Amino acid sequence: MEIAYWIVAGLLAAFYLYAGGKKAVQSKERLAPMMGWVDTVPMPVVRAIGAVEILGAAGLVLPPLTGIAPVLAMAAAVGILVLQVLATGLHLSRGEVKETGLNAVLIVLAATAAWLATVW
Repeated sequence: MEIAYWIVAGLLAAFYLYAGGKKAVQSKERLAPMMGWVDTVPMPVVRAIGAVEILGAAGLVLPPLTGIAPVLAMAAAVGILVLQVLATGLHLSRGEVKETGLNAVLIVLAATAAWLATVW
């Protein structure tokens, strides 16, 4: 189970480190072609979402890796799960049903990471 956790957590952490990093540092003009929703959300909120994603990636990896408060990995996975449920709601409210496929995959991966964090 530990190996399964590291595979799922590694995938999630890599994705959120990349996506969160882009949201945290890139301009609205550079984000808009790949994330159409940034036009309707204030940039400080986009930056905050990016920071939350980076912290979530760190929370998935660092606590189990260091052995310090490994329960935080489960909290990070649940936080990412909530973030993706909210993101799915945003996409659905904008009529972007096609974009929710990635959200569904990320929800399943985050739920799996949360479960695997409790098992081992």
